[in-house]
Amino acid sequence: MDYRKLCLNAIDIIHKTGEYIKRESQAFTQQMVETKSHNSFVSYVDLKAEQRLVDGLDKLLPEAGFITEEETIRKSGEVFNWVIDPLDGTTNFIHGLPVYSISVALMENGKPVIGIVYEVERHETFYTWVNGAAYRNGYKINVSSSPTLSESLLATGFPYHDFAIMDSYFEILKELLPNTRGLRRMGSAAIDLAYVACGRFDAYFEYGLSHWDVAAGAFLVQQAGGVAGRFEENSKHSTGDQILASNGKIHQEILSIITEKMMASE
Repeated sequence: MDYRKLCLNAIDIIHKTGEYIKRESQAFTQQMVETKSHNSFVSYVDLKAEQRLVDGLDKLLPEAGFITEEETIRKSGEVFNWVIDPLDGTTNFIHGLPVYSISVALMENGKPVIGIVYEVERHETFYTWVNGAAYRNGYKINVSSSPTLSESLLATGFPYHDFAIMDSYFEILKELLPNTRGLRRMGSAAIDLAYVACGRFDAYFEYGLSHWDVAAGAFLVQQAGGVAGRFEENSKHSTGDQILASNGKIHQEILSIITEKMMASE
């Protein structure tokens, strides 16, 4: 398998889908939105963007299956599966905030071999393939070299439907805010992870996520020299939908704070 060629061909499909999303954003209104569950939204743009991605990627690698957010297709591959979020940051999109992305990963026997995050409004493409480097618009990227939390800018996401551990989460924020250069909340997990991969953020953490939110971005971070994995390993709240990604140098420092605050609530 030529993963580099496959990745670049997939990027062409993603860019064309991004053009569609950007065109639709010009006339989009909140009346076009459907509610899937509390604070979880979908629009015709999500659905049509996903269908465009599925159609293109299916032709590119016919033997692959799909794991998609909007479930426009049901197809499982024995070896290969595409993991797709057609519009990561839907809430931003429907409110006219220009921070949203397309996230696509290819899994081979359950392990990532391609990761692509396309930030539509900035036309920035972050991508990587197995045994390759990580890139942004053709330039090689690496995680930051910040050695301590006090020199770091962090990203996070706030809970929007799972509020079970909200108090613990705010305790983490209270510890981090005065001891870092700040925290940012972009509203797209895929973008947060891509920004860790290219060194704009030194770390990112969040819970309440799904596989399609982080599959491509986590692989990008790892390929760019960073670390990405779950947090609160020993907590009864561990649900497999959490992520902590960092440059590696500050990983344990953040993990210790998260673990302490999560365990204190049990």
